Amino acid sequence: MGVYLSTPKTEKFSEDGESHNLRYGLSSMQGWRATMEDAHAAYTDLDGSTSFFGVYDGHGGKVVAKFCAKFLHQQMLKSEAYLVGDIGTSLQESFLRMDEMMRGQRGWRELSILGDKINKFSGMIEGLIWSPRSSNGISRADDWAFEEGPHSDFAGPTSGSTACVAVIRNNQLLVGNAGDSRCVISRKGQAYNLSRDHKPDLEIEKERISKAGGFIHAGRVNGSLNLTRAIGDMEFKQNKFLPAEKQVVTANPDINTVELCDEDEFMVLACDGIWDCLSSQQLVDFVHEQLCSETKLSTVCERVFDRCLAPSTAGGEGCDNMTMILVQFKKPAQSSAPAEEQSSSNELADSQVELKLERSDV
Repeated sequence: MGVYLSTPKTEKFSEDGESHNLRYGLSSMQGWRATMEDAHAAYTDLDGSTSFFGVYDGHGGKVVAKFCAKFLHQQMLKSEAYLVGDIGTSLQESFLRMDEMMRGQRGWRELSILGDKINKFSGMIEGLIWSPRSSNGISRADDWAFEEGPHSDFAGPTSGSTACVAVIRNNQLLVGNAGDSRCVISRKGQAYNLSRDHKPDLEIEKERISKAGGFIHAGRVNGSLNLTRAIGDMEFKQNKFLPAEKQVVTANPDINTVELCDEDEFMVLACDGIWDCLSSQQLVDFVHEQLCSETKLSTVCERVFDRCLAPSTAGGEGCDNMTMILVQFKKPAQSSAPAEEQSSSNELADSQVELKLERSDV
């Protein structure tokens, strides 16, 4: 449930940006929560032809979300697959790479820098609303060298984070997702889900969890975690006989690829603090309504927060941290197929489901 404040923190961190083919606005708000555990990243010009947007919803602390916001897009750029144009594979590798990088002395040091305090016994590191804006956050040099030190055997943080990212290159949009943050596109006013919430009630998740020796109790993994994929959460990734993508909880993302068309209006990435309050279609309808009178996209995000914020903590919904990125497509791209025929083209792993464009009718 988390710890709530007596009054919500409604100050909002917002920014706007644009490139030749899109513009974006984003905002984050702590709300009723005692701490802000969300992070985000937004780069309209990642490498000259690519835009990158990501939302990261931390649990058990903010440090894993901050780590992902700082490093995940960098790892995608460094991937050999990315250098040959295979963005889907590079996305999958960068999600899994986050867990690897947070281990050992180097991982401990980086997490300590990002966190505010550390519990030396549990390994949990606690970390303001945050995004990696200093020195533009982009670096290609892979200098993640092994370090000797007293924490060389550090297995990684027991806290974790969701990750939902969107990569846009020309007319191609790729979405990588692990957890219950969500990406939605508006096509002719209709909401289409570009990601799937990884919850314990999904059969494919139940099957993996069971095979890895885990269980679902009271709607939670091992009676504890209410989502089935996340970066971090190392206590759920201790089966030495299984690869990373088959652990009880995995960072392995679904990768969905669609071709943008001239009917695509905007895309939203948001943490579950929004989706707990509004369905995909309700949010798309609200954004359309706001865009009739408001041109600043970050202001639209802020109004979504005001719409979702609960008047009290009695009900639970509307009490979470809130982060949202709204991306509006400037110049419509040409499409070769209707929405129903767009599909995921990456066959990276058995766990990567072909989502296509899942229509949201509620």
